Parts: sequence; structure tokens; C-alpha cells
Amino acid sequence: MKDLNQFEVWFLTGSQHLYGKETLEKVAEDSKIIAEKLDRSEHMPVSVVFKPVMTTADSIRHLVQEANAAETCVGLITWMHTFSPAKMWITGLKILHKPFVHLHTQFNREIPWSEIDMDYMNLHQSAHGDREFGFIGTRMRLNRKVVVGYWEDDWVQKELGDWTRVACAWHDWQHLRVARFGDNMRDVAVTEGDKVSAEMQFGYSVSGFGVGDLVKSVKAVGEDAISDMVADYLDTYQAPSSLQRDGDRHASLREAARIEVGLRQFLEAGGFKAFTTTFEDLYGLAQLPGLAVQRLMADGYGFGAEGDWKTAALVRAMKVMSIGKPKGTTFMEDYTYHFSETGDKVLGAHMLEICESIAENKPTLEILPLSIGGKADPVRLIFDAKAGEAVTASLVDLGTRFRLIVNEVNVVPTHEPLPKLPVARAFWLPKPDLKTAAHAWVLAGGAHHTSFSFDVTPQQMEDFAEIAGIEFLLINDKINILDFKKELRWNEAFYHLSKGFI
Repeated sequence: MKDLNQFEVWFLTGSQHLYGKETLEKVAEDSKIIAEKLDRSEHMPVSVVFKPVMTTADSIRHLVQEANAAETCVGLITWMHTFSPAKMWITGLKILHKPFVHLHTQFNREIPWSEIDMDYMNLHQSAHGDREFGFIGTRMRLNRKVVVGYWEDDWVQKELGDWTRVACAWHDWQHLRVARFGDNMRDVAVTEGDKVSAEMQFGYSVSGFGVGDLVKSVKAVGEDAISDMVADYLDTYQAPSSLQRDGDRHASLREAARIEVGLRQFLEAGGFKAFTTTFEDLYGLAQLPGLAVQRLMADGYGFGAEGDWKTAALVRAMKVMSIGKPKGTTFMEDYTYHFSETGDKVLGAHMLEICESIAENKPTLEILPLSIGGKADPVRLIFDAKAGEAVTASLVDLGTRFRLIVNEVNVVPTHEPLPKLPVARAFWLPKPDLKTAAHAWVLAGGAHHTSFSFDVTPQQMEDFAEIAGIEFLLINDKINILDFKKELRWNEAFYHLSKGFI
């Protein structure tokens, strides 16, 4: 995946002509200092680009049109250094298609008690101007993030940097193409959904292909490309003697390599950054794509099993948010529970497709039976996940709207080794506890498939839902089931009634 520094956020400052030329020059000078400091911040993954101070409706509208058209611009940071009459922002905000964050700060940290005069008061009016700007955002019913604090503080810069990662993920969704090989797993409900509504709401498109289209690409792979991929496998991972070049199962490893090369070439040729497969539609493939999926996810592709295109897109979004972060993001499933007096926990896994980015140690390359799919034994990577704080997230289609559900979890080592479990896995304690978390998840209609990340925060997921204009539910150590039930009912009423809001 590319670095996020190829993208930009534009820094917009509001003022007005009544202050005079000298004051406006000082406003621009101060604003430029803030933009440059944010641009150099270690927390800022994108470039922060200073733009001229906005003082008229025409200048705002023209700049917004420019931002909308700029492929590298993922969003705006807005700040009112002085008082900026909000009516002049209406036409610009009305046509803005990029997300924005309202930074409520001021240039100087503290009041200069012995020197403050009316010139100072006229210049440093963020407390005044930002509230005017906040009103028009609320009056226009605009989704936006608000960050309040001093711009030089580390936490403010981190919050802004985290938001820009979310804006990059949203920008990626506006161009994302998801390839769907086969259909959903038959008779499964939650992986279904309205792809037209999704494209209207989120921007990404989902294109269906018969598995034969993929098989054609796989069969076209040359022997040299297969040999190069196999060499990469054996150089990168620990592998048993049976998979080595003189081993009795080496042909299966070559078949896994053929599938990966063919799948990569198909996705690259079509410009796809996310995809799905299903074990019920493998005609023409020798084995279920396991290793290929794991490695493609490690390279930043989104994935959903059994045709789950919503999760594939969500995994891709969280991959983009976590570019350059160290601990990993993957497709996941709550597979089985551990009810114990020492603490109830979840064993997360899937048949094959968990991304090695979350591995604690170097994965082992194995070939073992898989009691589903009716194909030859597939090759896969096996490992235990790192320990630490993480999130699981589910995007579901409720028919009338989309809902994003997030659970904070704490990943811990397994109590004992799992020598017979032939899949990658993570073992975690959901917050606040399994009983409450699972209760809330079920009430919310959360899916069994999730996107799992050590690097993406609950706040970023909330920000993403805000940009997307969808419902967000957080399950953490503050949750109360009675209040959660009320929230579900209130949300149901709000999202029904909001369709008639002006």
C-alpha cells in the first residue's frame, strides 16, 4: 500500500474585510504558522496545505470547487482566526463533497494579562468566530468533526492526524472497486445487502464475477511466475518438509502459488482493491484460496468470505486508516467461545483467511485438511495473534439504513497451545465482558464476520460513520444493556424521522 503522504488536507482560515489589511496580513501569517506546524507533526500522515484566508462567499465557493476537484485533497481543516460571518460560508459548504474537521483553537495559548488591548481582542476572536461557524454547520445539518484545544498540544495534533487517516479511507472508498467471485454463501442473511444503496451512500462499487473468470486467470499463469512465488513462500515462512521442493506435497504449494498469482493479476488488471470468495463456488479451482487471501490482505486488500462484500470494503477502509501502523488489521470472525471461571473469552478465526499482519511471530506454512468446500487440502499460514487492545467492527444493512457496530476487545495469549487447530487465530476478552458484549452485539444485529484491527481506534470508527452519515454503535466498558436498548429504539425513530428533516 502507498504511504498516505501522497494526500493532502487543506487548511482554511476564516476572517472578514472589516478588520483591515494589516489585521488580515497577521491572520494569514498566524494561520500559515499553524498549517506548517501541523504539516511537520509526527502525528500527521498527510500533507497540510495552507490556503489563503477566506473573507468572501465567492472566495469560499471557488476554493471548495477546487477542493472537490482535487484528487489529492481528502478533506479540509477549518478555523476562524477572527470573526467570519457565517452566511458567506453557506454557498461553499452547500457544495462541499469532501469531509471537514472544525478546529476550535486560537493562535496564542494564554491571555497576555498586562498587554491585552482591543487590538488583541479584535485579532484573537476564535472563541467568537468558531461559534458562528459552528452554528452554520449545525443549521445546515452538516456532518463534521470538532476538535477543541490548543493547536500546539500533542493530543490535538494526534486527534487531527487520526481524523485525516479516516478521511483518506473515505477518499479511497470513493474510488474503490470490490470484486465478488461467486455469490453469497447460500441462505445466509447478514452477508446480503443492497449494493446500489451502498454505492450511493459510500461511493464504492461491487462487481460480480463467475469463478470461471478467476479460473481463466489462474490457468494462464506461467511456470516461471509460479516458481518465483514458491521461492518467496519458502524464503519468508517456516514450512514442513512435505512442502519443500522435494516434498510429497510440493505440488499443492505450487497450486497455491498459481492461485495467488492469478488472483493478483485479475485484481490488478481490474483496479480492484477488495474482493470476496465463497467455498460454495470453487469450480475449476483445485483448493480454496487461503494463502493467497492472507497475503493479499497483508498487502492492503480488503477481503470478505462467503461473498461478504460489506466486510471486504470495511477491511479495506481500516487497512487504509492503519497505513504505516505496526500491529495489523484483518478480516475476522467470532468463531467459538471460552466460558470459564477465569473469564469468558472469544476465539476468533476463520477457515483460512486471517491476515498475517496481526501475527505475534513468524507464521508457519502448512497444508492440512479442511472439512468444508470439497476441494484438495489447502495451504495456509498458521499463527497466534499479538496481544493488546483492538477493535472488531461490523457493517450491516438494515434495509432502510446501514449500521456500523464496534466492540472494544483485549487480545490475550491462549491459555494453552492449540496444536491441532489448523488456522490462524486471536483470543480476546470483549469489553466489558463476553456476556454483555455479545448481548449488545446480537441486539444490534452485528454480523459474524468482522474487520479486526489493533491500529484503528473506536474514535476513528465513529469519525468514519459520521463522514458516511450512518448509525454508529459502540460496545465498550461503559455500556449498559438497558441504556443500549433505549439507544437502539431512539436511533430507529431518529433515522426514520430524519428523512423528513430540512
